[in-house]
Amino acid sequence: MNFFHLSHTDLDGYTCQFISKTAMKDGYFVNANYGEEVRVRIDEILAKIEESESQEAFFLITDLNLALEEASYLDERIKSMDKKVKLQLLDHHASGLETAEKFEWYHLDVLKSASLITYQYFSKEHEIQALDTIVKAVNAVDIWLQEDPLFEYGKVLMRLVDEAKEINRYTFNHENLLYKHYMFQQALPYLGRPQGHIELDEQICHIKKSFFLKGHNDTFDNLLTRYIIDLLLTHKDRMTITFQGNKGILTFGIQNSSIVGNAFLKSAPEYHFFMNVSPRGTFSLRADNKMDVSKMAEIIAGGGGHPNASGGRLKDFKEFFVYEDLKNFVQNLLTQKGQ
Repeated sequence: MNFFHLSHTDLDGYTCQFISKTAMKDGYFVNANYGEEVRVRIDEILAKIEESESQEAFFLITDLNLALEEASYLDERIKSMDKKVKLQLLDHHASGLETAEKFEWYHLDVLKSASLITYQYFSKEHEIQALDTIVKAVNAVDIWLQEDPLFEYGKVLMRLVDEAKEINRYTFNHENLLYKHYMFQQALPYLGRPQGHIELDEQICHIKKSFFLKGHNDTFDNLLTRYIIDLLLTHKDRMTITFQGNKGILTFGIQNSSIVGNAFLKSAPEYHFFMNVSPRGTFSLRADNKMDVSKMAEIIAGGGGHPNASGGRLKDFKEFFVYEDLKNFVQNLLTQKGQ
């Protein structure tokens, strides 16, 4: 049975996936914030279920309350499939009460965090008791139990996980989740210590840096840049775009795009330009004396800048949540404008 888990983009949501991954080991994990992304991610998972060779699937949603329309759509799609799909939603938001009353797969408990609900769900059949204390800490901070002795630890853990955004989840979903789950794993030893929350707070930078440390030590920015470059070199085939015969690579919402762009072009001399698009439609271009990206920026969006560093804003840009959708949009634009 293939396992698919959609969860929210906060500490509670990521903890749900840390729990399910501990129990299920393998699966497809993705996250969504509220709004349009929820429907996009549901469709993404449904497509993967339909494409899979397996005739059975387990689709779990946590820490996301679905509107009645969204839940009805999902229920109908699952029932129309020629496959056996187990659907389960575990949530704690009171706004989902109406929906929960209509669908048996929609479990709602407003007195607990979604991670505690998820932990109790999986602990019935899986040996995951080692996560008991960290789940209680997340529960304390998520539903704001200030008198709970684990509340302060939960606050620090929230900052550690929520601020671990160095690996963009749109461009590198799998690696982003590995990074988040690494934060949980590294935080576990501080549980139960008298001043564990203070020790964890003091070690945040070290913990984050240790994920990127492969070999000799360096500054955090340099280690992160090297890691991102390695990812780009690994995934460059699926990320390649072209403009007027020039070969480029497209990223989506990454940090320090100018530093990463210049470093990538040095590492991959067969590429002529580097393009990063933000979630709001602004873009930056970098080149390494192989083409004039200021002219490219002007042609595609009326932008401009310097021959090796330019940018602008894409017209008719809509909100994207899936990298491949953004890439198709950008490549179609480059092809059309480059004629």
